[in-house]
Amino acid sequence: MKVLIVDDEQMARQELAYLVKEHDQVSQVKTADSIDQAITMMLDEKPDILFLDIHLEGETGFDLAEKLKAVHNPPYLIFATAYDQYALEAFEANANDYILKPFEESKIHAAIDKYYQSLERASGQVDPDQESKRHEAIPIQSNDRVYLLRPEEIYLVSVQGHTLSIETYDKTYDMAGSLSAIEKKLPKDLFLRTHRSYLINIDQIQEIQPWFNQTYQVTLRNGSKVPVSRSYLKDFKDRLPIE
Repeated sequence: MKVLIVDDEQMARQELAYLVKEHDQVSQVKTADSIDQAITMMLDEKPDILFLDIHLEGETGFDLAEKLKAVHNPPYLIFATAYDQYALEAFEANANDYILKPFEESKIHAAIDKYYQSLERASGQVDPDQESKRHEAIPIQSNDRVYLLRPEEIYLVSVQGHTLSIETYDKTYDMAGSLSAIEKKLPKDLFLRTHRSYLINIDQIQEIQPWFNQTYQVTLRNGSKVPVSRSYLKDFKDRLPIE
């Protein structure tokens, strides 16, 4: 596998190149310090993965990302930067991943592994009916990484104070935000508010039990238990086959 790193800081290029080379599947690592040099190398080397900084001297990584939209079979794009505020813009520019400096080998290798997983999905046989039901992935910023999660993967979103917890089958991602804000990003046909602090994926309901004061408790397929408050009881019954 071929990798191209674009960063105008020599130390950053060298550090990232060293970490990338430690991955077993990487056969070649090239570096560039400008967009012009990067374009020349992409034409010559045809890299599989592109690690791209955002702030380059006199230009930005988004300038190159925009040019990639016109390229047939562009490299897998990973933004590697010191700035976390550009994550959403990066994914709008068709980034596949977003990693923050200082770099850690485990996170660099995890990003490369995601590239291989994307190849497996692309080569696999996917049921067209199931594929049509998939919703667009949304970026979740947790700690120093941004994760792309499809709504189908999300079982539960809960809030405590100003911290959101997004649960999948076996992981929980904590991030700053409000429940109402993330609710607007999630498909209404898939998610239901059961409480002012809980938003559930109705396809992941395993069991519904009668609870106090004629309400219910929901158990999800990942084991999480969620109350249905009286304020949301009517909507809950309207969406689900409950007498």
